[in-house]
Amino acid sequence: MVGLCAVAFSIWLLYNELRGISLEDLGDSLAAIPAHRWLLAAASSALAYAALAGYDHIALTHLGRRVPFGFITLCSFTTYALSHNIGGSVLSGAVIRYRAYASQGLSAQEVGVLVALCSFTFALGAVMLTAFLLIIEPQVFDNFLDFLPVSATRLSGFVILLLVALYVFGSWLRLRPLKLGKFAIHYPRLPIVARQLLIAPVELIGAAGIIYFALPEVGNPGFLVVLGVFVVSFSAALISHAPGGLGVLEIVFLAGLSQMDPVAVLAALLVFRLFYLIVPLAFALVIVLFFERAQFGRS
Repeated sequence: MVGLCAVAFSIWLLYNELRGISLEDLGDSLAAIPAHRWLLAAASSALAYAALAGYDHIALTHLGRRVPFGFITLCSFTTYALSHNIGGSVLSGAVIRYRAYASQGLSAQEVGVLVALCSFTFALGAVMLTAFLLIIEPQVFDNFLDFLPVSATRLSGFVILLLVALYVFGSWLRLRPLKLGKFAIHYPRLPIVARQLLIAPVELIGAAGIIYFALPEVGNPGFLVVLGVFVVSFSAALISHAPGGLGVLEIVFLAGLSQMDPVAVLAALLVFRLFYLIVPLAFALVIVLFFERAQFGRS
């Protein structure tokens, strides 16, 4: 219900923002994207989904469970392709992962830890990437953080990096497991933490690259600006639980790139939806059908 309300409200805002734009204008913007930039956008999507598979690999390594590499990759791809489109990605992704990994002998508790670690890995990487952007290009967030001066924005970036460093320091100390009743939460080891710090930024860079390459070169603010706006927009879409972030992603992105032609921005977001949501969803549905057929045959 929260997701549907977010979609309705965002579409209403989009209607008021873009009611002067025609489908013909949008089609012209899509047609103006050169062929090589379509290919670069597709390659960026492939990079993003390759990185997404790393989330599950990291979590299973932390759990000490051995699952075939190909199974993990297909499961991760299917999980994110479906949950990004369904909305409420943490809950919907948990259901999909449990259905898949239960066939590999993982318990509900282990799948719960896996889901939690994947979500934390994304949040950790997104926060760290935001901190670097705040330090390098603080004006990236001007349209979102106008109430903060540039110096304070840079300072907040250093504070965030300090918190990330404390997390790494905790792993180096090899802290004892935190026991909560029957459950024990084990602190990730340094090699796992290192992979955590790498995988989410790579995924976000790949996903933002789809939009960057689909935007026109004239008036393009540069990759760092597009990346910063994407991190804010994508995070807002996830928090909203809107199916596919529909409306939420668009309205936040248009606000972040208010200096650009809104038709060109909207066309780039359609390319993003094609490569990051629609095409992966089609492949994921085929994978689910084959998996369920195999499960039915075994039973």
